[in-house]
Amino acid sequence: MAQSSRLQNKVAIVTGASSGLGRAIAIRYAQEGAKLVCADLTAVARSKEEAEITTHDSIIQSGGSAIFVQTDVGDASQMEELVKATVDEYGRLDVLVNNAGISIEARLPAVLHLTDEATWNTTMRVNLKSVFLGCKYALAQMLAQEPHASGDRGWIVNISSIMGIIVGPENPSYCASKGGVSQLTRQIALDYAPHKIHANALCPGYTQTAIFKETTTNITPWNDLNRRHPLKGPGFPDDIARMAVVLASDDASWVTGVCLPVDGGYTAR
Repeated sequence: MAQSSRLQNKVAIVTGASSGLGRAIAIRYAQEGAKLVCADLTAVARSKEEAEITTHDSIIQSGGSAIFVQTDVGDASQMEELVKATVDEYGRLDVLVNNAGISIEARLPAVLHLTDEATWNTTMRVNLKSVFLGCKYALAQMLAQEPHASGDRGWIVNISSIMGIIVGPENPSYCASKGGVSQLTRQIALDYAPHKIHANALCPGYTQTAIFKETTTNITPWNDLNRRHPLKGPGFPDDIARMAVVLASDDASWVTGVCLPVDGGYTAR
C-alpha cells in the first residue's frame, strides 16, 4: 500500500472518513504508511461515486491497515470510545484529523435573522464541538503514551475552511463554526507545544464534494466559484489530502498553530 513512508509507524484517526475529504485523507495517509481508524456515522458513503467500497475496505484491499469505528462526533462518550478503540487495536494514537463537518446552509442558505436555532445548534455540534471532543481525548492519550520515534508526541490536523478566514453569502452558522475551529487550533498549538504536540488547521477552498454540489445549486453558481479560484478553479479532495499528509509528517517538524489556506488562490484577493 505504502507509496512512500512519511507517515510510517503512525496511527491516525480520521473522522468523517466515509466520503469526500475524509476518505481522500484516510486513503492518502495509508499510502504514506499510516495505520488508519476510519470514523463516521456509517461506513457506507452517501454519494453514489464512493458507495461501491468503504474507505477502510479500500485501504485493506490495497494492502494497508484500517478499521472502522461507528462514531457520532458530537457525542462525548462516543469520541472517548473512538480513542480507546484506536489504542486497543494499535496500541497508541499519533495523528488525529478532525474532518467531520456539515453545511446546512449549502442546502438552505439564510442570513442570520432568518437562521433557526436548530441549524445553529446542529452546525456547532458537528463542526466545532466535535473538534473540541476529538482534541480533548486525543491529547489525553498523546500525553499518556511514549513519544513517537521522531520525539514528538502527536499531530492534530483540524479541517477548518476559507470561511474561517473570510465569509461567504448567507452562511452564518458555518462561518462561525469554522472560525471557532481555527481559533481553537491556535489555542491548542500554544498550550501543547511544550509537550511536542503539533496542532494545525487546513482551510480548504471550494472543493468538489457532495457539499460543493449543493453549494453550486443553491448559493453560488459554478462559473462564479471557478473565477474566484484563480489557480485551476475549484479543488479536489486529494488536493487537501496531500497537505494533510505534510502537517502530520516530519516535513512539518517546526510547524504548529498554522491555519493554512488550500484554495487555489481564493483568499489571496
